[in-house]
Amino acid sequence: MLIIAIGSDHTGVHYKYVINNFLIEKGHKIKDFGFSKYGIQVDYPDFIHPTAEFVNKGKADFGIIICGSGNGAAMTANKYQKIRAALVWEKEIAILARKHNNANIISIPARFVDKSKIIEIVKIFLETNFEGGRHKIRVEKIPKILSSSAG
Repeated sequence: MLIIAIGSDHTGVHYKYVINNFLIEKGHKIKDFGFSKYGIQVDYPDFIHPTAEFVNKGKADFGIIICGSGNGAAMTANKYQKIRAALVWEKEIAILARKHNNANIISIPARFVDKSKIIEIVKIFLETNFEGGRHKIRVEKIPKILSSSAG
C-alpha cells in the first residue's frame, strides 16, 4: 500500500476523481488536497503547495498534481527541496521520470492528456523503479546547496 498525495486546480477535478477511484481500488491511501468543485476557477498554487509539502515532509510516498498545462503545478512543487516533480503526458515520459530522475511527483497536464491514457500513465509512474547508478549521481546534484560561499 502506498500513500499518495493528490492536488489539482479546476482543470484537473475530473482526472483527480478518476485517479482517486483507481488508487483506492488498488488499496492505496489517498490524501486529497485538490479542488473538488466543477465550474469554479481557482489558483493552482493553493492546491499544489500543500500536496508538495506533504510529500516533501515524507508523509506520502508519491504525489500527483494536475493543472491545465502541468507546467505551473510542476514549477510550484519543485520549489520544495526534496521534490522532483516531472511533467508527464505519455507513458514513456512516466517511465523515464521514475527510472532516470527518481521523480516523486507526477505533474499531469489535464488539457493535453487523453482520458483513456490517464490511468495507465499513473500506474506506470507508481510501478516503475528508480534505476540508480549513474542516474543516482545526477539526481543527487539536483537540490541547490545553500552556502555562503556561493558566488
